[in-house]
Amino acid sequence: MLTPGLYAVAPPQTLTLVLPPPEGEAIRLDADVYYPIGEGPFPVLLMRQPYGRAIASTVVYAHPTWYASHGYIVVIQDVRGRGTSGGEFDLFCHEANDGYATVQWAANLPQSNGKVGMYGFSYQGMTQLYAAAKQPPALKAIAPAMVGYDLYADWAYENGALPLQIGLGWALQLAAETARLKEDSIAYQALRQAARTLPLGDAVPARPEVLKTHAPDSFFHQWLDRPQPDDYWQALKPNLAEVNLPMLHIGGWYDPYLRGNLRLYEQMVSQSSAPQELWIGPWGHLPWSRRVGAVNFGPEADSPIDRLQVRWFDRFLKDSPSDPGDQSPVQLFVMGVNQWQGRDRWPINSGQPFYLSSSGLAGMREDDGVLSPHLFQLPTQPASPSEDVIVHDPWRPVPSMGGHCGLPAGPFDRGLIDSRADVLTYTTAPLTEGLRLVGTAIATLFCRADASSFDLSVVLSEVHDDGRVINLTQGQCRVDNPDVANLSPQRVTLPLQPTAATLVPGQRLWLSVAASCFPAYAVNSGTGARPGDCAQIDYRIITVTLAHGAVYPSCVKLPLEAE
Repeated sequence: MLTPGLYAVAPPQTLTLVLPPPEGEAIRLDADVYYPIGEGPFPVLLMRQPYGRAIASTVVYAHPTWYASHGYIVVIQDVRGRGTSGGEFDLFCHEANDGYATVQWAANLPQSNGKVGMYGFSYQGMTQLYAAAKQPPALKAIAPAMVGYDLYADWAYENGALPLQIGLGWALQLAAETARLKEDSIAYQALRQAARTLPLGDAVPARPEVLKTHAPDSFFHQWLDRPQPDDYWQALKPNLAEVNLPMLHIGGWYDPYLRGNLRLYEQMVSQSSAPQELWIGPWGHLPWSRRVGAVNFGPEADSPIDRLQVRWFDRFLKDSPSDPGDQSPVQLFVMGVNQWQGRDRWPINSGQPFYLSSSGLAGMREDDGVLSPHLFQLPTQPASPSEDVIVHDPWRPVPSMGGHCGLPAGPFDRGLIDSRADVLTYTTAPLTEGLRLVGTAIATLFCRADASSFDLSVVLSEVHDDGRVINLTQGQCRVDNPDVANLSPQRVTLPLQPTAATLVPGQRLWLSVAASCFPAYAVNSGTGARPGDCAQIDYRIITVTLAHGAVYPSCVKLPLEAE
């Protein structure tokens, strides 16, 4: 029986928008359109995506029929060169103009009330931003989820380091889809197999032979060739400087693009008079459920997003919107207490420094490295700075586990990894009072190395009573070190992934520092060459020295919030 107040939904119709290009043949964009059965008129919800419109992002959202049953015409469109749409797929290049045309076309569908909203995550989130940048009159509200707004800093690179596993995996997936559309079964099977088991043993892991052979024009090669934020990246970023549009921002603590979500949210709050809401759950990129990694966050972590989006779009697209109530515009899922908590704004604070110290054996003994709010932790502080040493061996890099760039993503027990001698660990005493982190932790480390470039991987974890070391947040950066002969440590500032978590008395905070996190991030070769330009045979051992103490106060600034 149909729930009272909901509509029955007709089988989807396949409708086509024909784009007359400046020259050459017209481009057809195909969409499945789901109509509620009723007189209307109805507002339109639009999703534009590159993975085949039948999927409709149901990996994280309810099926389009669910949205249609709430009184919406739902349009799921294949972007140019994908699914059955015509033209050539060129990553992000056509989404602004095609998005504008599609919004205006959707607004004029039969039974439409002329108002359009857009929803979707990842690439489908970016198509919203590109369309919004063109300011189509019919677009009234959007809900971008998990978007790498700045394609260089939020998607392709992280603090100069290359997120290899997700970047290469995505490149292989898109290349396989291109081969499928061309009915090239040999290329498709080779690329599909490579996507399932990444060819990380190739001479240059970031440029595997299968991608060079079957997708020589892959966007990933372009990304590797542009390791700096130059004009290429600026041209790809959606220009939202003049946009004043209600946006529902959705992210996850273990999602690789959370930086982009927050960058977008902060910009829109600063420039827009339109409502902006922000929801961040304990999720990875997908799925959005209570079980993430090795942790069950409880029933409140089950996705509220479908119902939330209906309320959001009711507010801006319907003549009789539902009452938004007095809910705070920022809703954060706080791990530990495992509940949603409201804030007026995304928290920004200077952070409380917790300093690193040891006798030099932080990589050898769990009881040696200390993390403390007090700079002088050792009974007798030496006059010269104390040091810990990492010897990074590219033959056996420190493996990645979970986090926001690992696959699978999320929280896991890192105890075994952090027991390696090439991972430095620093631990607080058991907490005597509860502690809540909300925001972005920032590590400041004083390091020197015997190579012209090295990576730093920093993970902040919580230690449970049973000894499990569960990662809360982490960060990765590439450090260029042109003056190798200089024995003075250089200051490295590394923001970690934003987080929200509560620790209880008896738990401890645990900071680990390594020089690799593979395959989540490409291994630094130590030669100064970028990941796409150096064969593994030329990788070299890197010795990294981490200084701490009064002279070089290495620390992590924690975004503490009063209980």
